[in-house]
Amino acid sequence: MAISITVKNIPLDLHEDLKASAARHRRSLNSEIIALLEDRLKPRKRAPEEMLAAVRVLHDRLKGVRLTSEMIDQAKREGRH
Repeated sequence: MAISITVKNIPLDLHEDLKASAARHRRSLNSEIIALLEDRLKPRKRAPEEMLAAVRVLHDRLKGVRLTSEMIDQAKREGRH
């Protein structure tokens, strides 16, 4: 059984972003919100080929980047805030 909810006090700029996203995906505003919630709360399993492709893209983007232990420690500290 589906449940209905009401969301109040949505900032105008967020509402505009939702409407634009719904239009891009050719969905109603309601369907777009459900799709966004599902993407965020129920991540789908990715095929190994898809994960490998994502890793390759990331690898290409990070070519030449050398992380030091200090950089990693700082990122860890920042991630805890």
